[in-house]
This record gives sequence, C-alpha cells and structure tokens, in this order.
Amino acid sequence: MKKNIIAGLDLGTTKVCAVIAERNGDELNILGFGVAPSEGLNRGLVANISKTAEAIKEAMEIASNRAGLVIKNLNVGVAGEHIKSLRHRNYVTITNTDHEITKADLDRLNRDVRTIRIPSDMQILHVIPEEFYVDNQEGIENPVGISGTKLEAVNHVVLAALPAIQNIKRSVTKAGFNVRELTLQPIASSISVLDENEMDLGVALIDIGGGTTDVAVYHQKSIKHTKVIGVAGNRVTNDIRQYLGIITDEAEKLKKEYGYATEEAIIKDEDIYIKRVGARGDVKIPLTLLTQIIGARMRELFTIIDKDLRTAGFKQKLKAGVVLTGGGSLLRGTTELAEEILGLPTRIGVPLELGSGLSNEIESPEFATVAGLIKGIPGTFSADQLSTGKIKKPASKVSLKQAIKKIQEFFDEL
Repeated sequence: MKKNIIAGLDLGTTKVCAVIAERNGDELNILGFGVAPSEGLNRGLVANISKTAEAIKEAMEIASNRAGLVIKNLNVGVAGEHIKSLRHRNYVTITNTDHEITKADLDRLNRDVRTIRIPSDMQILHVIPEEFYVDNQEGIENPVGISGTKLEAVNHVVLAALPAIQNIKRSVTKAGFNVRELTLQPIASSISVLDENEMDLGVALIDIGGGTTDVAVYHQKSIKHTKVIGVAGNRVTNDIRQYLGIITDEAEKLKKEYGYATEEAIIKDEDIYIKRVGARGDVKIPLTLLTQIIGARMRELFTIIDKDLRTAGFKQKLKAGVVLTGGGSLLRGTTELAEEILGLPTRIGVPLELGSGLSNEIESPEFATVAGLIKGIPGTFSADQLSTGKIKKPASKVSLKQAIKKIQEFFDEL
C-alpha cells in the first residue's frame, strides 16, 4: 500500500522551512523537517533566484534525510505586498432534469469566477466560496444535493502578481523540485492554528513573519478578508541596528534575547551591553530604551492592522478576538500590545493536531505556515504524485552480514 506523503515549503524572508509528513486518514505523522537561512527573499518576494534555490535545496535536504524520502513535488506558501483580494458574486443555472445541485455545478461556478477580468500582470491564486444561495435562499453551507434552479455564490478571490509567482516557481525548479500547489500563507497559517469555533464567531489571524505580516479574517466559518503588510520582524531589527549603530546580527540577537514590545511587560528593568562597530567598544543602555525602539514599530504595525480591519468593516465582527502567530509573535509583550491597540482579546497561536512523529519539534508559532501547508486544505496528495523514493545509503556502510543476505536473496530469486 502506497503511503500518502505531503511536503510543505515556507519561503520566508529570514528562513526557509520544509516539512515532510505522512497522512493516515485524518492523522498526520511528521517524518522530517528542515530549516535553512534565507538570503534570497525580501518582504515575501524573491530577490535572488540562485540564493533562494540554495536555501530551498538545503532545507529540503535536511527534511529528506530525516524522513528517509526523496520528495519532488511541494506545496509552497505565497506572501508579499503584491497579494490583493476582492469579493465577487456569480451564479449558474441548474439544468438537469430533477434540478439537483451536483459537484459539477460547483465546478462550473468556480470556472465562471476564473473568467473575470483582472489586470494582465496578475493571476487568480484562490477562489474561496464565502457563502452560497439557492434560489435566493441564504445560509447554505454545502449546496450539493439541494434542489433548485439557480446556484449563486459570494467568493473571496485572491490575486497574485505574475512575476512574483514565476520567480517562486523558477527558484523551486532551480533547486530541483516542482510546485504542486501554491497557497496564500495566511490561509495556510489559519488552517494550522485556528479552531472551527473561532472561525464561526469571527477571528483575525495575524501572522508576523520576518518580511511581511499576513492577516486573515474569518467569520461564520468562511474567510472574509486577507491582507499582506510590509511591516514585520526585519523592520524591528533594522530600527535597532540604525538607532544603536550596530550590525544586523547583533541587533537581531538583542531583539530575541532582551526584546519587549511594550514597557508594561518588563518584569525587571536592567542595563544591557551592546557591541559597537570597530574600536568604539561596548556600551551600556537601559532595557527600556531597547523596548521603546521595538515598541514604536510594533505599535505602528498594529495601528495599520486596526485601520485595515475598520476600513474592511470587520472590526466589530471579531467576537473570538485575535490570534497572533509567526516568529514575530514570540516577542515578549506582543499579546498585551495587540490587546491595547486593537481592543480585542488576543492569544498566541501554535500549530494544532499535528499528530505523531516529530510534531513537538514544530509546535511553535514560527512554523504555523508550513504546518498548514501539510494539513491538506489544499494540498493532500499521494506518494505517486509526489514522486517519492527512499534515500540510498552509502555502500560502504553495508555490513558483511547484510551483503551475504542480499547475495542469498539474489540466488533465491533465480
């Protein structure tokens, strides 16, 4: 029996994450994962194909070695400020004899949406039905099997820039792999960290990455709004670097070891030492100064999100509040600052229901996107589609006993 293998690839601005999993019904078994530094992307966009390909190759090699499988086709996450979304309403007439709506009618509805006029430099990434109507009756979750003469849908349509998609595909191909499915990163993150009740009541997922912050709003179990913002962890690091006059690596280290998003979250104020460039020597600064630098940028981010939610008309519908995920959510005090600015209850989201295997090693907000890419909405496919194969072990490691056994098996088959 062939294994049902799924592989996900998260192309981040600071790191590339790869995960390989086996699906058994609704259960997942994490077989391997790999992380590699990313130097070829900027704010979700591929800036250097060769460097991006090298990072993909490195992350996939680590994951493949741990899984003992060679994977060719990958589910890849997409982000960047080029992402746009719109709502579109369309309908089809039901022409079969008994007027029963079938899966084929849903497919016709989907194909019809994909014929809408969009800018020539954009392509449709997703068409996600928000709600269905049958003969003007609303509140239909699944219209298949219902009788009617007119099937109508309101769809959430996600658009992506053609050059951005082409550069992702070229990078993956140059690394020696194929793109099986492209998925908007906030949708992938939502799949892994949100539960059905939150999606029903109304929730905003905020995924704070290195180059972009991705927002997805759900209400009544449907996605209603998506937004990609070019303010994220790297901006915070760059603010620290410029203000304190230190190198990027040192700024990132300070952010991770001593960083707070708000002064109210500081348990004990203290002085910290920073390494200056050249012969300028180390200098001592109060922790509150570092927090003020970080807090200014994080406050700007949540203010932009608050304005976007109000403009889109969803601020008052978020009865389940806000879920923060991504590496940027690990900054201490981020939850408190989000609650202060957004005025909504906020929690940290970690990947849920990852099953067995190496799952506890990726149960962290920074792996939310790649965890969603292997959960199968979309992206469940079988091993033959993925072109998997066992990794060959070096011949020198085969023992004498194993060699004799193989020779005996060879003659037994003659």
